[in-house]
Amino acid sequence: MIRTLKLLSVVSTLGMVFVLVGGALVTKTGSGMGCGESWPLCNGQLLPSNITPELVIELSHRLVSGIMGIVVLALSVLSWIIIGHIREVKFLAFMSSFFLLLQALIGAAAVIWNQSDFIMATHFGISLISFTAVFLLMLLIFEVDQKFDAKSLVIQKKHRIELYSISLYTIAVVYTGALVRHAEASMVCGGWPFCTNSAPFAFGAYSFDQWIQMGHRLSAGILFIWTITLFIKVMTNYRKNRVMYWGGLITILLIALQVFFGAMIIFSMLNLSIALMHAFVVSCYFAMLSYFVLLSSRSASYKKG
Repeated sequence: MIRTLKLLSVVSTLGMVFVLVGGALVTKTGSGMGCGESWPLCNGQLLPSNITPELVIELSHRLVSGIMGIVVLALSVLSWIIIGHIREVKFLAFMSSFFLLLQALIGAAAVIWNQSDFIMATHFGISLISFTAVFLLMLLIFEVDQKFDAKSLVIQKKHRIELYSISLYTIAVVYTGALVRHAEASMVCGGWPFCTNSAPFAFGAYSFDQWIQMGHRLSAGILFIWTITLFIKVMTNYRKNRVMYWGGLITILLIALQVFFGAMIIFSMLNLSIALMHAFVVSCYFAMLSYFVLLSSRSASYKKG
């Protein structure tokens, strides 16, 4: 059974990547209404007759999300039964299925009732939480913590608090990025990092869309600086632990890539491949942060024990 569970966890993790990137593709290509105002059918039909690129993108995303809903639910149930004795498994099993279902319901509501940009911006973040829960389940199933001597790792309290804080802050930054896309504010500023349509610091001259764009850039810039400083400390203080050292290095590389792709979206005039890489990299970055949160949580309970 454990082999089946391992295979299911890998399929679920890869599948959730397609769900995340597929959702970003729907948003970036404006395909959200590709199936009209009907859900789960497409234009009220099981097999639509009028095929358009937007319809194909939207319908493909629905199919992948539906299939992954079944697969993730199976992973959650089997994980609960087989390795439910591991302290984080039941919580992660619930989170992976619950947030994937919530993501589907918000997507359906957007089609049927046409939700606001501020509501739709939560869609990617909710999918991200589900993906991260599945990713962490996979690591626990493959016993990564034992293979890399991370099970009894002791992380200082000040570092644990900072890891929790930066993870919560990242969710807020992801929301602002999703809001930029849903509000169609990606190109309201002609330059990067400043909004060269106006004077660099003439904030009073910014339009609402420019405020959305520059708010995301500012929050992302803070996240970049915070990540670099935090994980340099992590790599320095825990350099003898492979998970902490290499995990910290990977996290720094991911945030650097995220900033690079964010800038390239502007310079490439919304190149679709670059925009999708931007969504993919932030998903990997948040997954790494969540693993550090898991280690921090274990460290806190380990010290109490």
